[in-house]
Amino acid sequence: MDSPTDTPSRSRTRRRPIVPNGPPSTMPVPLLKPVNTLGWTPKEKKITILARKSWNVLLHLAQNQGLDKEVFSTTLSQVVRGIDYGSNDLELIKKHLRGMVSTTVEWQSPTSGEGGYWTVCGLLSHARLTKVRGEIWLEWSYAVNMRQELLEPRVFARLQLPILSQLRTHAGLALYEICTRYKDIGRTARQSWHWWRPVLTGRPENEKTARMEYRVFKRDCLRLAIAEISAVTDIEIELVEYKAGRFISDLQFLVKPKSSQELSAIGPTRPVDVSLIERAVRMGIDSDRAESLMEDFGDAALGAGLDALERRIASGFPEPLRDLYRYLKSLMPGEAKRVQAEQAVQAAKTDPHGPVGKAIQATRQAKWTEQWLRERRTQVIEEIQHLSPDAQNDLEASLLEDMERRNVHPSIRKRLQSSGWEHQIVVQDMVRYYAQATHGPQWDQPTDRELLEVASRVGGPAA
Repeated sequence: MDSPTDTPSRSRTRRRPIVPNGPPSTMPVPLLKPVNTLGWTPKEKKITILARKSWNVLLHLAQNQGLDKEVFSTTLSQVVRGIDYGSNDLELIKKHLRGMVSTTVEWQSPTSGEGGYWTVCGLLSHARLTKVRGEIWLEWSYAVNMRQELLEPRVFARLQLPILSQLRTHAGLALYEICTRYKDIGRTARQSWHWWRPVLTGRPENEKTARMEYRVFKRDCLRLAIAEISAVTDIEIELVEYKAGRFISDLQFLVKPKSSQELSAIGPTRPVDVSLIERAVRMGIDSDRAESLMEDFGDAALGAGLDALERRIASGFPEPLRDLYRYLKSLMPGEAKRVQAEQAVQAAKTDPHGPVGKAIQATRQAKWTEQWLRERRTQVIEEIQHLSPDAQNDLEASLLEDMERRNVHPSIRKRLQSSGWEHQIVVQDMVRYYAQATHGPQWDQPTDRELLEVASRVGGPAA
């Protein structure tokens, strides 16, 4: 693959870049993904989420440019976003293109015999980057034996790129593509769980994966993919397990389209966003590791982690970091939890009467009540302190009698006699005893008005 040059050589015959009918954001036509491309099984290298998304965008563009072309082209900005197109530093893009050309996969349908054939070849036949009048153009082609089926498939899954762009894990993306193919039927084909493993993980089989137990695959891959699909796409899926004796042998997925009321508005198709990966690479993080973190923890968490890493590098305290990736990885679980909490708060604002909104409101209520009780106890202590010494002595004697009736531990009674009611292990008993006698049994129950007053000072809207 050539590096971009400022001006194409006139002495070389070259295909003029073909401008597609419009950018992806204006193309209402869905991606028709052939069934044989749904069950990719990588043979040597991992297929990343960014590579699969980019390949989908390229196929969408190629289908719109037409079967009469052998080579396809578009501006790189229509495929990916988040890189500096003004520079010659396109290593991240080159790396993904090399991977799509060199990664050998088995092309197979999720339903045995449905595709009509089996084949093995690379995801792309070739790729080329060229700078034309200051803009980077991407040129690519497919293997001759696959081009007809890719551009005019006979059996396919009808996919909307805006929905695909919302999925952040390879397992979620691959499973969604397969389930969408069968949403009118209501169930996918039944396959061995060993068949599903490389298809969903995007990783080639090896000795380590061969020893993986089904429960681990279900925990680390299936559950997350199912939850992601049900949360952000237009379908809901359910796992069906089949046993051979005592062990799980085969898997199948039930597919149910969501009602129109359950669907959010689908936004426009956008190029694949690689800005976070590009940023991580500039900071010294390997792109494969950065992609792995993004897939495991999400875009928002990775962005927050990179912010924290950037601050740590700038401070150099207490000493310069020796392993940037190790430090970033250690931040990710905490950043992911924080992002999830922020998203929950946002969801509550959108639907304050939903489960999340009610839970957050309950947390706020508890916070206000706790603050009111602290202030109430302080107020009661001040009332007791303003009593005369004799009155305080009488109160201590009465409290001691109350403790004896309640069989309070002797050490606490002894502390009252030796140190007085203001000792830290006695004061709460005195507050309760005095407040109940003076203000009644509801002394520690705030009214709605009192909670609203606390809320106005502490923060957070009232219910």
